[in-house]
Amino acid sequence: MSAFLHAEDLCFSYINDVEEPPVKTEVLKHIDLDIQKGEFVAILGHNGSGKSTLAKCFNAINLPESGKVTVDGMDTADDNNLLEIRKRVGMVFQNPDNQIVATIVEEDVAFALENLGVEPKEIRRRVDDALKTVGMYEYRMHAPHKLSGGQKQRVAIAGIIAMKPDCILLDEPTAMLDPKGRSEVMKTIKMLNREQGVTIVLITHYMEEAAQADRIVVIDGGEVVLDNTPKKVFSQVSTMKNLGLDVPQVTELIWELQKQGLDLPDEIITEDECVEALERLLPKGEQSDA
Repeated sequence: MSAFLHAEDLCFSYINDVEEPPVKTEVLKHIDLDIQKGEFVAILGHNGSGKSTLAKCFNAINLPESGKVTVDGMDTADDNNLLEIRKRVGMVFQNPDNQIVATIVEEDVAFALENLGVEPKEIRRRVDDALKTVGMYEYRMHAPHKLSGGQKQRVAIAGIIAMKPDCILLDEPTAMLDPKGRSEVMKTIKMLNREQGVTIVLITHYMEEAAQADRIVVIDGGEVVLDNTPKKVFSQVSTMKNLGLDVPQVTELIWELQKQGLDLPDEIITEDECVEALERLLPKGEQSDA
């Protein structure tokens, strides 16, 4: 089965034309990566690693310097594919204020559909469905600037959902949100993936968010250095720390206890797993008292 998102020997550089002579900065170096339809993939990497640049290659914001990127078999370098690729792959950025363009929530969600010439009745249906999907239907007549950060981000996601994409790329969508807002957005992302089959590519600095994905891809210096399930990636605590990245707090706790000689399993990434593992170390009487 061919991958929905496919990068083959992908290289990409930024050119600074202000300098004389122009300065070229190589960002992506010979990336090979496949993402299947319906997957939920988290991309991790420290600032400047190339993860956001890679995401932008998957909806043709960035075009390969060399190598190839395809979306459902369509080459992103072919201008004739651009509109169809943008319909299939939507992108949500870190700051929702940069994506909200209207003064009323429902008008903002309808904006892209109107530009595409979608029939008014279909726009009405899609806007209502999208707002209900993200739990923002009751706010449809509100002014976006009066919403919380989490609510704004859900409106931005609704605007993408209304386009009916097969895939949504999310570039640190919770970075500017408080814990409640992060939880709201993650709940929406997981629902879209699990219930509607939308392919999700999530760039995040929050390891607990990445732990909820099916798969984690770690980028460092413009190269893929790890690509596996969350359990397999986060069990490599020393490797992650050497890359300048964290692991979920419970994973680090287990790692520290293992260093003290406690017999605890690897691949623990949730609080429930951590509690269960620690309970096994307690005498049965103490477990019941706990």
